[in-house]
Amino acid sequence: MDINQRMKEHISRRFNLSFTAKADDWIVFFQVDELKYSQARKIEDHIKKMKSRKYIENLSKYLDIINKLKLKYR
Repeated sequence: MDINQRMKEHISRRFNLSFTAKADDWIVFFQVDELKYSQARKIEDHIKKMKSRKYIENLSKYLDIINKLKLKYR
């Protein structure tokens, strides 16, 4: 599954009971290429659980964070 498909799922409210169903202003802020689907979902869940705008902003500033997440969620 690619990023465009994932965004379509959020925009269409496929997960209608999830927190993400409440938002309708989705944009791609940060993208990591060449991840397996399961690894990408684990990293996505980790980022969502952080519930921190600053953490999300730091993902694009400090590549070391994403490298650590790749190692953690192999």
